[in-house]
Amino acid sequence: MTQPSHEPDQRPPGDKPERTVEDVMWSRVERRRERIRSQIQRNREGGHKVPTWVLATILGLLLLGWLYLIIFD
Repeated sequence: MTQPSHEPDQRPPGDKPERTVEDVMWSRVERRRERIRSQIQRNREGGHKVPTWVLATILGLLLLGWLYLIIFD
């Protein structure tokens, strides 16, 4: 009978260790941080199709129209 070269609760030498829960969670956090960084960078570069003040004006007009319908209807 041959003796194993490692303890029963240890991996044999040369085996790649499995990823732990902490490793999986950490990689998720890193991927999320990278997505957020790239989104912020894209937003800072600009290149928007419609200026923000136009969108704010449209929203204000919609709200005023909605209030007009509620009050005078």
